[in-house]
Amino acid sequence: MQDATLYDVSRGVATITLNMPERKNALGVAMIDGLGTHLAAAIADDSVRCVVLTNTGNTFCAGADLKSATPGVATREPKYSFTEFLDMVIDSPKPVIGRIAGHCTGGGVGLAAACDISVAAQSSLIGFTEVRLGVAPAVISVVVLPKMRRGDALETFLTGERLPAERAAELGIVNYAVPDEDLDTEVAEIVAKVVRGGPRGLALSKQLVARVPEMTRAEAWEWVAPASTELFQSEEGQAGIAAFRERRDAPWVPEAE
Repeated sequence: MQDATLYDVSRGVATITLNMPERKNALGVAMIDGLGTHLAAAIADDSVRCVVLTNTGNTFCAGADLKSATPGVATREPKYSFTEFLDMVIDSPKPVIGRIAGHCTGGGVGLAAACDISVAAQSSLIGFTEVRLGVAPAVISVVVLPKMRRGDALETFLTGERLPAERAAELGIVNYAVPDEDLDTEVAEIVAKVVRGGPRGLALSKQLVARVPEMTRAEAWEWVAPASTELFQSEEGQAGIAAFRERRDAPWVPEAE
């Protein structure tokens, strides 16, 4: 039986692959459970420095698995819900990089937007197609709206049009759109930069982006000042500063092949 997701760890990078191309990598129970199980494994693995989320086939993710959602079609009890997995991505102390190698609609856009940095192949089409099914991008709005201007969100949500990847990058849904043949190179370059960051420094950096905008200035000062001091004084911070002064790689940077 084909695995809905694949998992591989190499040189500090865990790659999680959506692997049901015949179903357009739709978000059924097996897919979401596989994603959650593998991300949990990556977070728990001290050798993993960052995670890459990608796909097989010409569709990154077509959103909800409408076949499994059909009345009368039995499904097993899920281990993870889709919202739980999105929370895992957002709360992961390890950066999650999206490698969007194909079309991306509905919940798939939520996956791409939840990633910390996402790169889409130029041939990809990306869109909120829910209204054309008589529904709405309700769940994924939580992760996409913080990245978009109000007018752009209204236009894309209401028209249901699929956008070229370059336009999706302009709107902030993904970070970059690159020629298909450059996708792997671009992702590899981003990963190589990310893994140079200290594990605790990366984790706090993600928290800053998530939490500071929701705080008052006084609340932010109260939290960030001691957090910064503690990190500077930590073993990781001191090791990073020493490496900088000595013009060498910090101890957490994976060795080159």
